[in-house]
Amino acid sequence: MTISAVSVQPERAGDIAWLAAEAMVKEVKLTPKPGLVDRRNNGAHSDMNFMHFMASIRAVSPWFPRFYAQGVATAGLPASQTLRAIRPTGLACEQAMFKATGGINTHKGGIFSLGLLCAAAGRLAKNAIRLSQHSLCREIRAMCAGLVGNELSNPGQAKTKGEQIFQAFGLTGARGEAEKGFDTVRRYGLPQWENVLRAGGSEEEALLRMLLALIAANPDTNLVSRGGMRGLNYARRYATRLLKIRDLSGETLTRALRHMDNAFIQKNISPGGSADLLAVGWLLSHYPAS
Repeated sequence: MTISAVSVQPERAGDIAWLAAEAMVKEVKLTPKPGLVDRRNNGAHSDMNFMHFMASIRAVSPWFPRFYAQGVATAGLPASQTLRAIRPTGLACEQAMFKATGGINTHKGGIFSLGLLCAAAGRLAKNAIRLSQHSLCREIRAMCAGLVGNELSNPGQAKTKGEQIFQAFGLTGARGEAEKGFDTVRRYGLPQWENVLRAGGSEEEALLRMLLALIAANPDTNLVSRGGMRGLNYARRYATRLLKIRDLSGETLTRALRHMDNAFIQKNISPGGSADLLAVGWLLSHYPAS
């Protein structure tokens, strides 16, 4: 069983909708986060702040039960057909976010990833399959099979930032993470979470260490969008170096992350993709590994 520092456990499959919303709250409140909006500052973002994120969460949260319900409704269909079925809900959820934030994209990646998890849980519950990290991620892998090829590999002029980065560098972003069943979260993020809690550390410390592990491992297209491959490599090296510090905990961890935050702000880079994966990791931590 995966270690968890919180008391609420998903006793019913539908509880994943609550966990998805709470995961967003945990992510934005976590402080300090390098280059990201938190309770300390706006990170490298001049167009958004903590209150934008909280308004977005209030607008987005009611949609997670709908993702779950659609997972239930489509449980009899092949997994590959689920993504098309839930896409209108995802678009409507994004519009609710934009309305709440005045057009600012605070959670587009989070809506995608957490919405997928809710829909996958609905499919599994309807088919009487036990929810676990393995079953949820396996279902998402099946739901998103071919997603990168279908949406990023089309020849011709790239229309979106994701398509431009894929054509230039071969990085697949949030689509690739989903198609791989959040492998980066399970291989790198969750082990850090479990190690910290096993050693008696706090949930906040476990989340900060998980974030560092994700920044170190994730080919974050948000970093590339702002700082190119040089920005991505800088961030990954920085996080890797911190993770090698033997006593990186407590005030030492906080102080190191404040310095990292200042460095990221100076370079105008922000690991937004890793922040989205952090929310995924917190949610998955509430379920057994297999």
